[in-house]
Parts: sequence; structure tokens; C-alpha cells
Amino acid sequence: MSVEKIKVRTESGQTMEVVVLNKRASGIEVVLGEGIHNVKCTLSPTRNGLAYAGSVMGRELIYERSQRQVQADIDLFNPSLRKSR
Repeated sequence: MSVEKIKVRTESGQTMEVVVLNKRASGIEVVLGEGIHNVKCTLSPTRNGLAYAGSVMGRELIYERSQRQVQADIDLFNPSLRKSR
């Protein structure tokens, strides 16, 4: 089983790689850190749908991909989900 990782940007402009728990066009659940020091965060689409944003421990995280791009990634990664609709 492969672990999917995405790069998110913090409010200070730094980028960091986080592990994806669940990825849907309506929201992305990610884990920051490893072991007992990990923190979960849910990234929700922004109002204009061009990015995903979430907050963890008072800091904002931004994933700079649109809902359409994320849905295309999901359809490409697992085409059987697309056919069942």
C-alpha cells in the first residue's frame, strides 16, 4: 500500500509534505508529523474553489489545487470509483 503525500503551504510561506488520510473533492484529511506527535487536519475548499484551506494548532495550511484538479486526480488514481456513479 502506497502512502499519498501532498505539499501544503503555511501562512508564513513555507512548504511542507503531509500524509493524506482521505481525499475527496469536498475535503481532504491530512496528518502532520509522525508517531505520537501527529496532528490531524481537514482541508476544506475555499469559497471560489481554487484551493483548500484548513487550520491546525492556530496555523493556516493551504493546498493550492482546485476542486476540479483534485477530482481529476481521484478519477485518475482509482477509475473504478468513477464508473460506479
